[in-house]
Amino acid sequence: MKSIIVSMVAAAGLMVAGFAVATDMPAEGKKFCSACHNVEGKKMGPGFTDVAKKYAGDKDAASKIAASITKGGAFGWNMGMMPAKGMGAGDADVQSLAKFIAGLAH
Repeated sequence: MKSIIVSMVAAAGLMVAGFAVATDMPAEGKKFCSACHNVEGKKMGPGFTDVAKKYAGDKDAASKIAASITKGGAFGWNMGMMPAKGMGAGDADVQSLAKFIAGLAH
């Protein structure tokens, strides 16, 4: 019985730790996006989880998000205009961030 309880506590801890890691903004996001975006909840722009929900179920979500980051715009959020490539992110940074954001929908 004791081993079952220990296993359950360990499993719960791993689930919480995995969730925390999965929703932590990557370094590129902190450098280029955190002035205007949070992972959860809006700031100057929408939260990344809200963006992910907008594209949930779309198999091309990451590429569409990357295209939006690259070209900039308002995207129907009524929160102002995002500059092209955010605050100067490079192509690799954009791709990494788009995958991270799209992954938040899962």
